Amino acid sequence: MKKIFYLFAVLLLLVSCVSKKNQVIQQNILTLKDSYCKAPFKYNYANKLPSYNSDSILAANKELRGMFSDQSILILNALENLDEVHKIIDLKKDSSLTSQVKVLQLKSIINSKITISLTELDAVAAEFDCEGERVAQIGNYVDNLNSSRNNKLILYSIAAGAMASIAGGIVSDNAWSNAIDIGGGVLGAGLGLATLNPKGKKVEFIHQRNLLRDIWREKLESPNFPPFIWYMYTEKKFSNKENHSIIQSMKERWLHYQFDDNKVKADQSVIFSDGGYYRADDLHNRAAMLNQMQSATRTINQNINYLLLDLDKLIL
Repeated sequence: MKKIFYLFAVLLLLVSCVSKKNQVIQQNILTLKDSYCKAPFKYNYANKLPSYNSDSILAANKELRGMFSDQSILILNALENLDEVHKIIDLKKDSSLTSQVKVLQLKSIINSKITISLTELDAVAAEFDCEGERVAQIGNYVDNLNSSRNNKLILYSIAAGAMASIAGGIVSDNAWSNAIDIGGGVLGAGLGLATLNPKGKKVEFIHQRNLLRDIWREKLESPNFPPFIWYMYTEKKFSNKENHSIIQSMKERWLHYQFDDNKVKADQSVIFSDGGYYRADDLHNRAAMLNQMQSATRTINQNINYLLLDLDKLIL
């Protein structure tokens, strides 16, 4: 009897430790459940998007193509600075001090618009980064929940086998001893099979401001993105191949790698909703998608850097 008592005591202690750990995890999940990444106040960006008629814009400004790349001309148009550039070209024909001062004033106006666009890029990339970290943290917690659950089941399985062995040794009747051994084996096997749950635990995760939803639907249905950033995402001239926009290329990769080319599954995914119950795999997929969009957003800085270089050449 002493052996059984000691076994029960050890089992109770281990279950208590696991339960306390789960309480801490649940408290952390409540902290991460709703977003702390969104801006403290909402800025009402103008809903006006730049023109997507890139060929017409480039044709109307063909005299700039020797001084600027096509992407730089389209950015200047998106920032509404093409007029300033044309004025600078005209003023450069006059070497007077007055003309030089006006050139610097016009360049200052252009630089101001570029600075705003750069801060918008940084703000959007920072939110993608923050959301990615938030999802990764709660994904790790769900992994821990699944690990704790499996550990408990393994512990119960070992305890069931040990108790069956002890009880079988105490009971002298062979029929009862065999029944206890068989019952203990069946119980241990059942607990072992329960650890093979492929989906694991679920956790509620809320994201009413869903940055990924607009990307997936290719529609700016919310104030999540400034118009200039959205234009850079969706104008094909800014992608490497120029036959797909940045977000179209991103969607193709998501569909293939995150959703196994299943469009219906992707459209119905909790990832593109206001939030809901997530499993660990969905959380890790969401974190990866947010990080990919952060990287794509930061690459737009390269286009703006080339524009700044072209402007410096024009002024000098």
